[in-house]
Amino acid sequence: MAAPPEKTLKDLNGNWVMNKSLSDDYDRLLEMQGVGWFLRKAISFATINLTVKQYVDKDGLTHIDIQQVATGGVQGTTENRTLDWTWRDHYDGIFGNVKAMSRWVKLEDVDDDDFLKIGYDDLEGEHIQAYAENEEKGWTADQIWGFAEINGDRRYVRHVVVRKGDDWKQARLVYDYQGAANKDDDDADLAY
Repeated sequence: MAAPPEKTLKDLNGNWVMNKSLSDDYDRLLEMQGVGWFLRKAISFATINLTVKQYVDKDGLTHIDIQQVATGGVQGTTENRTLDWTWRDHYDGIFGNVKAMSRWVKLEDVDDDDFLKIGYDDLEGEHIQAYAENEEKGWTADQIWGFAEINGDRRYVRHVVVRKGDDWKQARLVYDYQGAANKDDDDADLAY
């Protein structure tokens, strides 16, 4: 389902489902990040659901807590983002030991990759950049989040570039809005 006009990067609260028919193939990104063949195949058949809780704390920092759940018994991941461009370490069941940082960013301030900057509805305003790395496996992942018109519908999208050594892969991930999160999801403690 298309994102309603009131859903913006300032309010991603709700449930989102990856639209695999509109998204690029991301298997090659997972492979580059050291995800094994069996788990990649399971992920390819799973439905990826995101429950997003976004809020601004008393210090004015935006937090985006995302509980990712996949069908078919695939372990989901948790993304807890604070948009202050500060490194935070965490362990992820799929990606291992990761350190990440996130921020509000204008596309003109995104370094060196045109793919990350193209196709958004709003090219002048702020977007969300989420950057992660796994030193043990030798990869980095850079994402820009925004909204784009795809086949006549407004969608939440993430442009992702994964790098490992001199190699790199990219994918556009597209999400359908599924409605507001239920009360239990809103009250859940998603911190790790």
